[in-house]
Amino acid sequence: MERYARNAGAVFSLKLHLVWCPKYRRGVLVGPVELRLKELLYQKAAELEMTIHILKVMPDRVHIFVEFDPRWGVAEIVNRIKGYTSRVLRKEFASLTTWLPTPWSRSYFAATVGAVSEKTIQKYIEQQKGK
Repeated sequence: MERYARNAGAVFSLKLHLVWCPKYRRGVLVGPVELRLKELLYQKAAELEMTIHILKVMPDRVHIFVEFDPRWGVAEIVNRIKGYTSRVLRKEFASLTTWLPTPWSRSYFAATVGAVSEKTIQKYIEQQKGK
């Protein structure tokens, strides 16, 4: 089901698939850490007014499919989510601080997901009449 949000006269449907890993790709996202991370991700998403459509936490990576407001850039979304979860997880789970300088690696994967294909958009733009 497609959902469109409104903000200051704009209509948008922006969706992202994000993936990131713990530092050194360690399999630390298990048990209580996994459960707490899920809670934190839903909390932060609510704060940023994002909708989480799918969330999968695996021992060595996180996949999240979110719908977001255009006032947030992709890098800012990732930085806020990773920064917040890093601070809270390190505070609540001392084991994460003993051998990891930070829970998350610096890298991440981000891909936009749209209602129409790239080819459809290109064709639409090419067919527009110039003035």
